[in-house]
Amino acid sequence: MTDPSRPDLKPALVQLLRAAYPHPSFPDGPYERTADTILAQLDEDLWHRLALESGLATLDLTGDPETDEKQLRELADAEFFVFVRGVAVTTLYDDHEVWDLLGYEGSSFEKGGYLERGFDDLDWLPDPRIEEYDGPEPFQPVADADQPASA
Repeated sequence: MTDPSRPDLKPALVQLLRAAYPHPSFPDGPYERTADTILAQLDEDLWHRLALESGLATLDLTGDPETDEKQLRELADAEFFVFVRGVAVTTLYDDHEVWDLLGYEGSSFEKGGYLERGFDDLDWLPDPRIEEYDGPEPFQPVADADQPASA
């Protein structure tokens, strides 16, 4: 139940999360769930609640990525931001909707590992250039200077 005497922190917190973890393709859901996780922790810790309320009140996020990033970098060591970052980095990227959006298939252990299920399906990287050495000198696995000295 929401206490009417307390400000609604969620909209400002979602805005902060979007600025701190910018992914234009992400819908609001993962950011809102992350904000909910942060806010749930505030019920147990009055100090963090007060720090977050105070910190969010000082923010003036514009929606311009460069301006917002500059402001957040200045606040990087602020207690409220350290708290938000500590919860958000694991919560946001552990959201299964985010996994789908980023193409992460999740843990592989219970599915038999990655060897037979896409360890090499990095379709976002260019194909590697694979060539055999055909230089003028024969291939030497150890350089002459690295050979052991004669006894």
